Amino acid sequence: MRTVLAGSRRAPGCGEGMFILWLVLLLFPGAPAQYSVDDLGGLGRMFDGIGAISGGGATSRLLVNYPEPQRTEILDYLFKPNFGASLHIFKVEIGGDAQTTDGTEPSHMHYPDDQNYFRGYEWWLMKEAKKRNPAIKLIGLPWAFPGWIGNGKNWPYDFPDVTAYYVVSWIIGAKQYHNLDIDYIGIWNERAYDIKYIKLLRYTLDKNNLEHVKIIASDNLWQPIAFHMLQDPELLRVVDVIGAHYPGTHAAQDAILTGKTLWASEDYSTYNDEVGGGCWARILNQNYVNGNMTSTISWNMVASYYEQLPFGLEGLMTAKEPWSGNYVVSTPIWITAHTTQFTQPGWYYLKTVGHLDKGGSYVALTDRLGNLTIVIETMSHNNSICIRPPLPDYNVSAQYATFYLQGSFKNLQELQVWYSSLDINNTKPVTFKKLSPLKVQNGSFTLQLGVNEVYTITTLLTGQKGSFPDPPESKPFPLKYKDDFSVRNPPFSEAPYFADQSGVFEYFTNTSDPGDHVFTFRQVLTQRPITWASDANQAISVIGNYQWSNVTVTSDIYIETPDTGGVFVAARVDQGGSPTDRAKGIFFWVFADGTYKVTGDLMGQTILCKGLAGVRARSWHTLTLHIDGTNAFGLLNGNPLWKEVVTGGPLNGWAAIGTSCFEFAQFDNFMIEVKDSE
Repeated sequence: MRTVLAGSRRAPGCGEGMFILWLVLLLFPGAPAQYSVDDLGGLGRMFDGIGAISGGGATSRLLVNYPEPQRTEILDYLFKPNFGASLHIFKVEIGGDAQTTDGTEPSHMHYPDDQNYFRGYEWWLMKEAKKRNPAIKLIGLPWAFPGWIGNGKNWPYDFPDVTAYYVVSWIIGAKQYHNLDIDYIGIWNERAYDIKYIKLLRYTLDKNNLEHVKIIASDNLWQPIAFHMLQDPELLRVVDVIGAHYPGTHAAQDAILTGKTLWASEDYSTYNDEVGGGCWARILNQNYVNGNMTSTISWNMVASYYEQLPFGLEGLMTAKEPWSGNYVVSTPIWITAHTTQFTQPGWYYLKTVGHLDKGGSYVALTDRLGNLTIVIETMSHNNSICIRPPLPDYNVSAQYATFYLQGSFKNLQELQVWYSSLDINNTKPVTFKKLSPLKVQNGSFTLQLGVNEVYTITTLLTGQKGSFPDPPESKPFPLKYKDDFSVRNPPFSEAPYFADQSGVFEYFTNTSDPGDHVFTFRQVLTQRPITWASDANQAISVIGNYQWSNVTVTSDIYIETPDTGGVFVAARVDQGGSPTDRAKGIFFWVFADGTYKVTGDLMGQTILCKGLAGVRARSWHTLTLHIDGTNAFGLLNGNPLWKEVVTGGPLNGWAAIGTSCFEFAQFDNFMIEVKDSE
């Protein structure tokens, strides 16, 4: 039980209520530190909101395949006001067809003459966010670009007009096809920027009547963008927000000198347990206290990708089992709520914010209409840059704190209190619990603050810890799974559970085929994209349970490229994300020149066997890969092609399909049968 003590004085040094203060000090030794909450000296910076990212990449991949009502419940926990995280800002990846951490996200323009604003799931997610909170702000940012933009180079700025056209087309498409207004646009995530391009992007936006869209730069470090803005008045004019990634709660002096809005435009990036929640609590406060940052945006929003991909179990919550419907509402959801449910973009920080004497920090915000919200955190882990693993303990002690309400707030008599305790040694953390209202006496109140705690003290009555019935129990991926790609969920271009790691696989309607393969799954890239991370030269999409060992994978395949084309089915694939090209497993390849090979890796360097298969392009064939213990064998069209190959390599991993390079190829009647998952 936390102790909340009524205040005893209006301001430090006043003589009223000395007896009560003396009694407090007698009962609780150690003089409370004194903090002012005051708007008499003016206000601080305007608060822009707390946000999260879908993308960078494919971090929401499995969410789209959740059954109802669980999918709606997850979305409510993320976006619904006064319910869960109640996010103010939603940032998405502008898909660029390349690996961007946990997978690839499809572009709206694979090729110059191709525009499709219904690929992927970010459009759907933005609409779901807007449905719940029409005021939520939307941000688009490229991580990668289709290869045609670079005209063969891994660089998007040689033709800045083409790149600007590509990005602005995405913004226009969002409005034209989905009635989505994009509020902010970025440059190139954590990569080089080009000053000429930034200026041209502003010109192109204005030319297309998109004056309302603000530019964020550079989504990397404070420097050198801040220095260049100070040297270049035109650049200073066109950049609206300086966005830094993982700034460690501090801003560069040059960034402050620009006078521009400062954001932690990507931050957090740690496990969504109590330690991660504590990290998140700390930076939500201290990014402003230490660095004048008026928005903090979490990477990522929801850990909805296979756990064994990079940065598994990160995000504000976890939703990685659409086949079972299970999801986990994690601590960071409720830490977010401590701020988002009691503030809104357009509120202002007070100038009276800062550190607590014995560790921790506090911020105070107002809507300038008399409402006040104070958020206090006493996190003991020094995760100011929240990339795992946790850093050593930060010196925080239990303490008493007296807050004096002055200026517009001096006559407040009662405040609402919400409380969380994230002590990692506590097996049952307290999250977002509403305590009894706090009576303010003589303009002050005193709190007994423990370690690893969060308080929200507010005039608002709107807070709510939303809840739903427990989701279904967690279950592993089914031991038998098949998909003929004929049953499709219209808003999405991807087949359920396939997670593209290089290349892009999409539903395809094969109208030229009068046979049994009208509805297929097709790899659609024919050119290497402008990459963000280390990307394989082969296209690959993984599926299933990483623990699978003894498995049979079957798929009909159709090579579209004569002479040079090739496809594979695979099992025990041990690597996804970046670098995908290091993936090992058992890969069964067939090629348009009539050959086959079996390799122990995606790059095809470890050849286990090879020979003639008689496969040709533009004809359907069936590949079957069977692995049992240390032995593997393969069938072509139901007939043995190779056998008794000693596997070696990984003992477990995903199933997969793919192509030998970036080329058109189709798959149908995909099936997995698992003997066991040892």
